[in-house]
Amino acid sequence: MSNIVNCQQLTKKFSTKTALDHMDLHLGRGKIIGLLGPNGSGKTTLIKLLAGLLTPTEGTININGKPIGAYTKSIVSYLPDQNYFADWMTVKNIFDMFEDFYKDFNRNKALRMCQSLGIDEKMKIKTMSKGTKEKVQLILVMSRDAQLYLLDEPIAGVDPAARDYILTTIINNYNENGTVLISTHLISDIERILDEVIFIKDGIILRHETIDDIKEKEGKSIDAVFREQFRMQPYPNNTRDDFSTSSTYHLNETEEAENDR
Repeated sequence: MSNIVNCQQLTKKFSTKTALDHMDLHLGRGKIIGLLGPNGSGKTTLIKLLAGLLTPTEGTININGKPIGAYTKSIVSYLPDQNYFADWMTVKNIFDMFEDFYKDFNRNKALRMCQSLGIDEKMKIKTMSKGTKEKVQLILVMSRDAQLYLLDEPIAGVDPAARDYILTTIINNYNENGTVLISTHLISDIERILDEVIFIKDGIILRHETIDDIKEKEGKSIDAVFREQFRMQPYPNNTRDDFSTSSTYHLNETEEAENDR
């Protein structure tokens, strides 16, 4: 079976900042894949490139064998890390829009998920909490029969009690022949649903392996392996004895400023 995603020498630059650096990436079908890395590592940039929202500086992207365009956008379901609906819209308005715009949108599935979360079709965006808005957006994305689902921080704004439901929603509602790519910092919450992980830093892939292979090699959880891989170092030569145990670390200011481009 051919890959759903093939990227060759994929590069994206923002002025003097290189967000992705000659990346080769191949994603198979029917998998849930975690895209993991510190802030500024290039996770959001990669997702936006696959969604067709950014144009590569160099290299190529093919989704289901086709370059980015109208066809690939029709088979990709994208969940951004921010709300993008007008405050005046109701859930019903948004469902109507998705039904008109996407042929693969399953309204009945969306309604069932809303009912299970206690979300009324008459609710307006402006009356919702941040967590409820994110739930509505996830419902919309997972109600499409897409080939590739791109989820940028899908559980960041929801309370811990709702995270299990959302993860179950992802598992039970994505197209079994499609692939889900999830960017997240909440690794311990999400690793149980993953088939593979990609570790990325400074726009370069450090690891791309199956969960089973990593656990067999390392004998640790993915969260523990991630923490070791990306451990920050405290500043040396502190003048106070107790300063070495403080939370001051080396941070890449450029990466933070780019807000995970």
